[in-house]
Amino acid sequence: MPDHRQRDDLSGRGCGSLHGRNKDMPLKLYQRGRIWYCAGTVAGRRYRFSTGATEKAHAQRIAAEAEHKAWQRRFDGPGAGLTMAQAMNAYLDAKRPERFLLKLAEHFKDTLVETLTAESIRRDARKIYPNANPATLNRQVIKPTQAVINYCADLGWCRRISVKRYHENPAIKTPATLAWVRSFDAQARNDGLPHLGALCLFMFGTAARVGEACRLTWADMDLSNATATIDLFKPEPWTRTAHLPPDVVAALANIPSNRNPDDLVFGYAGRGSVRGPWNNVCKRAKIERLTPHCCRHGFATTMLHKGFDPKTVADRGGWKDAVTVLRTYAHALKDRTVTDRLFDTELTQVEAENRVSIGNKRGKST
Repeated sequence: MPDHRQRDDLSGRGCGSLHGRNKDMPLKLYQRGRIWYCAGTVAGRRYRFSTGATEKAHAQRIAAEAEHKAWQRRFDGPGAGLTMAQAMNAYLDAKRPERFLLKLAEHFKDTLVETLTAESIRRDARKIYPNANPATLNRQVIKPTQAVINYCADLGWCRRISVKRYHENPAIKTPATLAWVRSFDAQARNDGLPHLGALCLFMFGTAARVGEACRLTWADMDLSNATATIDLFKPEPWTRTAHLPPDVVAALANIPSNRNPDDLVFGYAGRGSVRGPWNNVCKRAKIERLTPHCCRHGFATTMLHKGFDPKTVADRGGWKDAVTVLRTYAHALKDRTVTDRLFDTELTQVEAENRVSIGNKRGKST
């Protein structure tokens, strides 16, 4: 959650945090350093903001103006005068995801929510990220902006809005295969990085995202029962208990550690700190340089190839629903050789390895 300073930035000078209907408390001034700030509840809305003034008399005039406008909005209706900065503060106060909001707050500032339309938000997306692809525009502008507005709509402050997404042409995701994962793990252990090899196996065996895996502590692991408690934040915060296959349990057990409950299992602060060592292992192993997220793709693709239904894949891998799995991994179901399962034909090891993206098919890493 942003601290008070960040919220002042989100709010701008003339607005603050919204917390619903509260008992009115006149706006009061207080000083931080040389700057005067203002806080209180007016017309049922709580305000906290920086006046930007260094002189108290100037700050008092700004506070009086803000109080006057607040009562004007009260008389004009519950949604009148609601700004995007206020809407975002309310959204954050409800502990909703803050990802991408800072960039949006810098763009929308005190724009009135009632002036935004579906088409104007689509155009704003192009202004905020002029060189972004459709997927980025949808993910980083349209979806979070719509979420903020509709949250406020649920509070009765404005109307709901539905914004048409930009059409996406997603590229087929390259999945990690079991052969690739084993090659990576072997090289990582040979390099004295058993925790990195275990991270790769863990993501492939549980479909955990790299950020989710990096946040795990030993308190989240139960090796005796082969489970891990994973906190997820997509599409909304929730928790799942993942089963750990035997190979994953063995890899975790071989990580040198005193198993302090508060210690990070894999020792990485986040995906940024994983990237360098990960790419170096790929290079030394002479395997295709896939990203850590390809292990999640590999979980879904391998499970589908082995005949598991999309709902099972979604449940075991932490996807929202079976529809998401089908939409994202439909290409995995187009493999014509799946009909070999009708006669219980198993791929030989040589055939399997021939399908693995090992070598330099997508270019060598540097």
